[in-house]
Amino acid sequence: MFTFKFKPFITFLLLFLVEVGIAIWVDDAIVRPFFGDFLAVIALFFLLKTFLNSSDLNLALVSVGFAYFLEFLQYCRVLNHLPFKPSKFLVILIGSTFDWRDIFAYTLGILAVFLFDKETLGLSENKV
Repeated sequence: MFTFKFKPFITFLLLFLVEVGIAIWVDDAIVRPFFGDFLAVIALFFLLKTFLNSSDLNLALVSVGFAYFLEFLQYCRVLNHLPFKPSKFLVILIGSTFDWRDIFAYTLGILAVFLFDKETLGLSENKV
């Protein structure tokens, strides 16, 4: 069930670095909120693919399902109902504002994995 695959890890690492760069240097109305969410679900997919032996479809469903779940927690304003003051990390992880555009970005992100990742499509000659 558990493994380590180098190529998906490198992809995750690159996406993570782009995400960090967006968080640090970009403050706009399109790239940070939309493209950041688009990349986040793709990064999660490749992180899961690094360590789990499962079908790409299952990994994609878990990735987008997790993103949808976090958005649902935002919709419920779960951070406002905690019996303690949430840490900054928890606020960043869960987020604080529900937005349907985030759901759209997550969906497009996971669809992009299937459209552009040759290995996911089964077109790769060399499976890692």
